Amino acid sequence: MLAKAEKDLVPAAGSDPIGQRAANLRFALVLTYITIGWMTIEGAASLVLGWVSKSLLLEAFGIDSVIELFSAAVLLWRLRIEASGTATSEHVDRVERRAAKWVGYSLYGLVLYVVLNSGYGLFVSQRITDTHESAWGILIGVVAKIGMPILAGYKLKVAARLNSRALRADAVESIVCSYLSIVLIVGLAATRILGWWWLDSVAALALIPFIIKEAREAISGEPCSGCDDTNSRTGIRGEKGGG
Repeated sequence: MLAKAEKDLVPAAGSDPIGQRAANLRFALVLTYITIGWMTIEGAASLVLGWVSKSLLLEAFGIDSVIELFSAAVLLWRLRIEASGTATSEHVDRVERRAAKWVGYSLYGLVLYVVLNSGYGLFVSQRITDTHESAWGILIGVVAKIGMPILAGYKLKVAARLNSRALRADAVESIVCSYLSIVLIVGLAATRILGWWWLDSVAALALIPFIIKEAREAISGEPCSGCDDTNSRTGIRGEKGGG
């Protein structure tokens, strides 16, 4: 479906650069709308199942989905600003830097949540996951593991074409979701098969170094690797009639 959408929306190389950028913006918007719909369903299901089954992994996965939903909403704002034809390159850069920082701070919030709830689950309540309910969580993880890398791959490709740090940061969120889905599947499966009640909380703690790394990079505003800044700025100026 995404491959067909890209073929329909993005013209072949060698055509008008301004038209190419406009088409890439439209495809980026399609990817963003897909992300918003996906994260809404995934986040709601994960949070409800996590609450019912007392699974910290599922709850953390659901909160990450909410953060990705926030990131996609910010990205939608950024893309629509440029697609409207009223944004200068400087304004787009400011929006992207602001969006990346917001996403980075949200990731630090996820770290705090995981630490507090893991500590509570391990040392206070010794919360025991309901393995019957968590089986549905494994299914959620499998779906995310299959779909998120595909979505992230298209986002990274379009981010390079647009030289968009915001879109690249959003793609990283999708990569984080894919990584989280592996931990989710392994953690829930091991808890279900072996009955290790503590594994859920310990597995969640294993996510922290990766999340902190991504949060730090988002807030630092590092350039979009693999992107040609000069070509992108030229494309934006061209859309404004050379201004």
